[in-house]
Amino acid sequence: MPRWLPRAMVLALALVACFQLATWGFHQLIGLLLNVLIAFFLALAIEPAVDWMAGRGMRRGLATGLVFLAIVVATVGFFALLGSMLAGQIATMVEEFPQYLDSVISWINSTFHTHLSRVQVQNNLLNSDWLQKYVQDSANNVLAVSAQVLGGLFNLLTIALFSFYFAADGPRLRRALCSVLPPRRQAEVLRAWEIAVAKTGGYLYSRGLMALISGIAHYVLLEILGVPYAPALGMWVGLISQFIPTIGTYMAGALPILIAFTVNPWYAVWVFGFVVVYQQFENYLLQPRITAKTVDIHPAVAFGSVIAGTALMGAVGALIAIPATATLQAFLGAYVKRYEVTPDPRVRRWSRRRGAAPESTGDAGTTAPDPDSVPVPVRDGGPGAVRRDAE
Repeated sequence: MPRWLPRAMVLALALVACFQLATWGFHQLIGLLLNVLIAFFLALAIEPAVDWMAGRGMRRGLATGLVFLAIVVATVGFFALLGSMLAGQIATMVEEFPQYLDSVISWINSTFHTHLSRVQVQNNLLNSDWLQKYVQDSANNVLAVSAQVLGGLFNLLTIALFSFYFAADGPRLRRALCSVLPPRRQAEVLRAWEIAVAKTGGYLYSRGLMALISGIAHYVLLEILGVPYAPALGMWVGLISQFIPTIGTYMAGALPILIAFTVNPWYAVWVFGFVVVYQQFENYLLQPRITAKTVDIHPAVAFGSVIAGTALMGAVGALIAIPATATLQAFLGAYVKRYEVTPDPRVRRWSRRRGAAPESTGDAGTTAPDPDSVPVPVRDGGPGAVRRDAE
């Protein structure tokens, strides 16, 4: 046996053990890493406001605390208003449920020529196996649901704590990071940080703008139908549908449909149809244009980044995919060398179909010549031939 073989085998086993240990540690800490990533993007979003207050003589810690206090007050006030409205509507629905059931049953009997009765429907519903099984499963899962709620609150506090430190100690964090890098790398890191702040702010601005448009549109519909609490419901639809990815649309539309049902069952159908139509309008027309303008990426890239982020990290990936992609694209754009487009006839045909101007050659006030009009040099001049020189 060669002398180096035992040492090589020990080294290989040690490397495999280190890899397995690192993989195990990464899987154990993936929840914490996701929370830190969310906190970092949240700190980037609030850093412009903190910098604005710090530039006017306020300490960064106090400025960050005021921004967080404003966010907490706005969130608690919104959900308190919504909770009181929802509690009142649920109490009204419980009191008037027999009347709703009678109206629905009468409509079904008159439309489909059936002979249903409220007592029969109630007995079938209360004695159904799926209802009893659902109640039993819910009672057995109370402990699991409580643990999930406590875990969600702990994750929320973790994100808030990390985002507070990232925003309050932003300059110190950048200085500590740059202190271990050479000067050239320091400039690149600071530039990437600045781009991330701008792109994250632009993304939140676009989400806020779409939430405003969505809230106004649904408020107008609910006001026309005479549904109570139309302003609060419009605000609910706008915020929830934009800031909760993937399932936010369904969560946002369920409440207005439920409230509209208490007024008139047909109003619930109208609200459901409007939610579906508006969602398609937003997905295919409104969102790609607003997102592309605020974060400066192509609508197809924005859509693909959301799909990729959802596949990689779920709802968190869908939420931060667009600002992360915009930041990466803007940062790498400085290192991509671009060239002048050659005056190819295929490019000119495309431009003419689009009605665009001819391609520029890079000189001010000049355009690329048409390849069909470029004079061809004559090598062997005969009688009457004109000799041209081609540059």
